[in-house]
Amino acid sequence: MNTLNATSFYKIFEQSVADYHVHDDINQPMENPYPEKSLDFLLYKKNWIDTVQWHYEDLIREPNIDPVEGMKLKRLIDKSNQERTDLVEQIDEIIYNKYVNVEKLPGAGWNTESPAWAIDRLSILALKIYHMHQETIRKDAGAGHIAKCSEKLNILLQQKADLIASINELFADLEAGRKYMKVYKQMKMYNDEALNPVLYKQKQQD
Repeated sequence: MNTLNATSFYKIFEQSVADYHVHDDINQPMENPYPEKSLDFLLYKKNWIDTVQWHYEDLIREPNIDPVEGMKLKRLIDKSNQERTDLVEQIDEIIYNKYVNVEKLPGAGWNTESPAWAIDRLSILALKIYHMHQETIRKDAGAGHIAKCSEKLNILLQQKADLIASINELFADLEAGRKYMKVYKQMKMYNDEALNPVLYKQKQQD
């Protein structure tokens, strides 16, 4: 069995972030270089969505944003969040199927979060590191700003190392049967017309 490795996942995230910032345009199409439906494809797509949403979040914080444009961005963020959740569940399904037949050792337990949700945090961390690094090389910022951002960047890099090590430890435990996966669907309610009272009451009126 080939052991999964979070270091390689992080490299895919870095590639996605770099590819996005070639044009830095929220409307640009994604050109995923990996085979469709593969784990690498899903990881790249996951980070691409995270990256676009990062810039949605920047735009919606414009103090003088037109309310109509702001609501359009809010809808895009909602859609993006749903897509992110769906991708996390797809990634978890692949990882679950990889380890489902591993014999559990006596006393085997599970994590408080599934592997894909830890990977989700690693994807966001790749974005934080990229953008914090950009702050450390700004030509229009003062020395104090550069120093403060450099300090934060060092902390983020340590978080990256710790998170990669923790995810890899989880993979090793899953492979050895020391832990096993439980996957719970998010079951978000606010996008579901059958579960969100605002939506189903509106539907009843229509």
